[in-house]
Amino acid sequence: MHFQIQFFKKLPFRFVTKITFLIIFYHLFLIVYKAGIHFVSFWNKKAKLWISGRKNVFEKLQKLSEISAHKKIIWMHCASLGEFEQGRPVLQKINEEFKDANIIISFFSPSGFEIVKKNKDFKNVFYLPMDSKTNAKRWLDIINPELVLWVKYEYWYFYLMEIKERKIPLLMISGVYRNNQIFFKGYGGFYRNMLHCFTHFFLQNEGSKEQLQKIIEEEKISVSGDTRCDRVINIAQNFKEIPGIAAFCGSDKVIVAGSTWEEDETEWTHFIKQHPQVKFVIAPHEIDTENLADVKKEFTGSIFYSEWIENKQLKSDELHPNCLIIDNIGMLSRLYYYATVTYVGGGFGDDGLHNILEAAVYGKPVIFGPEYDKNFEAQEMIDSGGAISIDNAISLEKTINQLLNDNQELVLRSKAAKDYVYKNAGATDKIISFIKAYNLLQ
Repeated sequence: MHFQIQFFKKLPFRFVTKITFLIIFYHLFLIVYKAGIHFVSFWNKKAKLWISGRKNVFEKLQKLSEISAHKKIIWMHCASLGEFEQGRPVLQKINEEFKDANIIISFFSPSGFEIVKKNKDFKNVFYLPMDSKTNAKRWLDIINPELVLWVKYEYWYFYLMEIKERKIPLLMISGVYRNNQIFFKGYGGFYRNMLHCFTHFFLQNEGSKEQLQKIIEEEKISVSGDTRCDRVINIAQNFKEIPGIAAFCGSDKVIVAGSTWEEDETEWTHFIKQHPQVKFVIAPHEIDTENLADVKKEFTGSIFYSEWIENKQLKSDELHPNCLIIDNIGMLSRLYYYATVTYVGGGFGDDGLHNILEAAVYGKPVIFGPEYDKNFEAQEMIDSGGAISIDNAISLEKTINQLLNDNQELVLRSKAAKDYVYKNAGATDKIISFIKAYNLLQ
């Protein structure tokens, strides 16, 4: 292994030894991680995509670089699809403000890459090669970016260190920091070094600033808010009907449940069976064939969205489903529009609560499970009255019945949910103003 001698010789020997050990350990972690991905790829589709998508990535990148030789390159890295949606408003503004900019987007996860590569607005989408000093140097040699945007989290040591060494401006977008993260632990020095690679941090809330100030000087930190607010507002303001959904909902009261896992769906089973007069639209987080079959089996009287669209020509008395299962990706942010009440999944498991802003922006009360400690906006929305956390199927049913039968409460909570999103908008403009003020894209 080759280390940067100039960097190390200024540090005390004991510290150098510790850093060297941690880098060696990090190398071993990457080797084990890559081996694990190859092992599970024999039966896991995502793992196969993770491997196949990285083949010849540098050759593809080189061709793009030759075409874009005289343009300003902006590189944005996202862990997955959710982070892309957070960074997307900033990229759209950059496209508007800097006409000679060429945006390169990298993903670590297949769930982000496989969807965004089909997006006509962003053509230069790549998998990020596995972290290593060689890959980081090669990647940056080829694209030579003027600006790098890192969305929310996912820290890759060699890429970040190489960006810092080349003195390329590096901005953190919609960052969130909590006191239980490794950066703030006594043994977290290796990770704290990565934070020092960033030029400026744009954070979602004051709590994150309080934490980060323990490590980073205050002038490098701004509380800008969450760019997801700007994104969901844009989607809502440019809403387009989804074929077949209004016909399914009719004039009935509607519950839309998005990004659900098995733990979420279990809580709904009794309610759906006991309330056939209420229409239920569910968008599972995982839409592989096996999981969709399990969901359909769980909810009697259900039909897949694809089946509903194909069978619209049937007589109305031949189709009486009260549960519509969405068996595709890309609709969820618009599905919430049709709801009377919304439910967002992830709050009953270890995967974490999903995006509640997508539902709230339409002025719909948001319900979710008890595990939301990593989502500060969930607590804030609860405090404002726009969201409710439930513990089990009993409290879920009580909450839904209250909202569906008390119009005054429904209206108040709906307004509170929408107001929360709009009050927290504007992060994108703050980031673009910073880029302009400091001439980061000259």
